Amino acid sequence: MVSGGLGAYWAQFPGLKERLQAMAATVAERLEQLGASVKEAPFVSDEREAAAAGDHLRRAGCDLVVFYLPTYLTATMAAPVAVRSGCPVLFVDLQPGPAMDHAGTDTATWLTYCGSCALPEIGNMMGRFGLPFRSVSGHLGDERAWARIGRWVRAAGVAGALRRGRYGLLGHLYPGMYDVATDITAVAAQVGGHVEVLEIDDLGVRVPGEGSTEAASVLDLARQTFDIHPSVNDDDLRWAARVAVGLRRLVADFALDTLAYYYRGLGEGDNERLAAGMILGASLLTADGVPACGEFDLRASIAMMVLDRLGAGGAFTELQALNFEDQVVEMGHDGPGHLGISARRPVLRGLGVYHGKRGFGVSVEFDIQHGPVTALGIGVERENRLGLVASEGQVVEGPLLEIGNTTSRVDFGADPGEWCDAWSRSSVGHHWALGVGHRVEELRCLADLLGLPMRVVTA
Repeated sequence: MVSGGLGAYWAQFPGLKERLQAMAATVAERLEQLGASVKEAPFVSDEREAAAAGDHLRRAGCDLVVFYLPTYLTATMAAPVAVRSGCPVLFVDLQPGPAMDHAGTDTATWLTYCGSCALPEIGNMMGRFGLPFRSVSGHLGDERAWARIGRWVRAAGVAGALRRGRYGLLGHLYPGMYDVATDITAVAAQVGGHVEVLEIDDLGVRVPGEGSTEAASVLDLARQTFDIHPSVNDDDLRWAARVAVGLRRLVADFALDTLAYYYRGLGEGDNERLAAGMILGASLLTADGVPACGEFDLRASIAMMVLDRLGAGGAFTELQALNFEDQVVEMGHDGPGHLGISARRPVLRGLGVYHGKRGFGVSVEFDIQHGPVTALGIGVERENRLGLVASEGQVVEGPLLEIGNTTSRVDFGADPGEWCDAWSRSSVGHHWALGVGHRVEELRCLADLLGLPMRVVTA
């Protein structure tokens, strides 16, 4: 955070600078209450001090610069911070109260209300510099303004996590899924972070042998976490617990923030068994903040991470059916789920076959918490241009599949067929993340900070 005012005022109005600094301290305190770690640059009074502040903030490695305008200042004071900090900048104009007491207001007091005067000047400058202009105007007690600021703070945290992210990609593409194929260079260039390409053998060497105490602990955790359906084979469950230990070790050794995997396997070999035994461990990882999904969908795993970092969960999802009688879209996926947003105690169900995949074992079944939800995908268009795609709806009550899949009934406020057509035109691909709460406004902020386009699908 940086704040300042026109230095010519200080000699004219003794005590004004101190009043403005006290207002800035209030803003800094509130930013910390929003979850930000605030690094403050010294209060600036001219363009030279602003240049030093920009350098200070660059060295601090910030995810977002909040430039608080407690009074008027010139664009020459904003420009060095915007250019030299190397960070996205949010200009915040919060005056002391909702309106001045005109009869009792002198010039010095009026100056504490005129931060808005600088805003069009700065907006013009940012446009001519070719820099994105972002602003929030209000007053110090304005909760609507603070809600908007909070979106930017949370989005900046996610953008920073993505820039520093390490995304695991294990195995190979599910044969035939053009939409899932993702250029890892495009991800690093447009989203940020690093894609760690892994082999199934990287997991295999980390799976402990029989009798592992770590696997026994995972087995205990599974029994505490899930209702275990009678269809679950004990040998399959014990194997899944051992693979879960291997996954934990893999994530720790490669410092992964996400994991997308698929491995077909042939016959009854060890690698096929490994791939079939990953669902329990991947669900536990996802619940612990390391989103993991199947079918090698790197973009879906990153979308899951975005929603998870926003506190929305983020379950691996695809279309299952359209219900025109109840006007809902039924969506979910086989494999791992985000246990933290389950509407009820999740179920582990034994499957003799995974549809469309080799192997067999245990799978996770649950419904996402009922109420507002957001579907988020990362679309890709020609020339590998990535973008966010989102749609807000409501998870509602009703009958669900009991076949070892996560399933939710989502009302998007539109005819299911029309919504499906609009969603399919968005470039999203057939996997995405489903999280709790309406998150579109936060996602708009994130898209802006990442420099990505965003589409919001309504129908």
